[in-house]
Amino acid sequence: MIEVSDLTVRFGGVTSLDGMSLTFEIGPNGAGKTTFFNVLSGFVRPTAGKVRAFGEDLLSLVHYRRARWGVRRTFQTEQAIEDLSVFDNVAMIHEHARLGGARRQDVLEAISFVGLDADPSARVATLAAGQRRLVEVARAVVGRPKLVLLDEPAAGLPDQETEHLSEVIRRIPEQAGALTILVDHDMSLVSACCQTTAVLDFGKLVASGPTAEVLRDERVIRAYLGTADVS
Repeated sequence: MIEVSDLTVRFGGVTSLDGMSLTFEIGPNGAGKTTFFNVLSGFVRPTAGKVRAFGEDLLSLVHYRRARWGVRRTFQTEQAIEDLSVFDNVAMIHEHARLGGARRQDVLEAISFVGLDADPSARVATLAAGQRRLVEVARAVVGRPKLVLLDEPAAGLPDQETEHLSEVIRRIPEQAGALTILVDHDMSLVSACCQTTAVLDFGKLVASGPTAEVLRDERVIRAYLGTADVS
């Protein structure tokens, strides 16, 4: 469980998160979604507020300790190093988190988990776009993390690859044992993957609750479409 209390982030005169409180994930551009992920993963220090994850005061941990505790994330831009192999890219996260144990087994299990149809020894530069996206997810699930943050993992993917990614995301909580938070503009992906959804609009929490109910909320429709006409 993640508990967020009065979380506020200001960049000069811009309030990117404005008193956000929820218990655990969508919104238009500029809503504050990536800022929220940056707070959770330690890239941004909030102006005010608290975040507790599984009883841990997450904001009290420096970013590298959060990785060792179990925070993983993907980014809107790929982070895998093109000149390294798939295996080495995933292994880097394992080593950074100081997981110990059977590194090779953990890495190969993560690659298998995402269903990547490529040789683990293949250089990332030789992979297709959809395969590279799966490498990013494998990096996020290696070593049984506690919290996985997926920032628009399906952006630009065709429907067939998005459907496969959706299946992978749905299996993360059960098979990897991690609470998973997804940010994406593809509402079909959000509907397929998320039991609970929270909507941010210009840093404010607009609605939260069961996904189907939230996506029918007139405030959510206004935030996306500029209208409350659902007829």
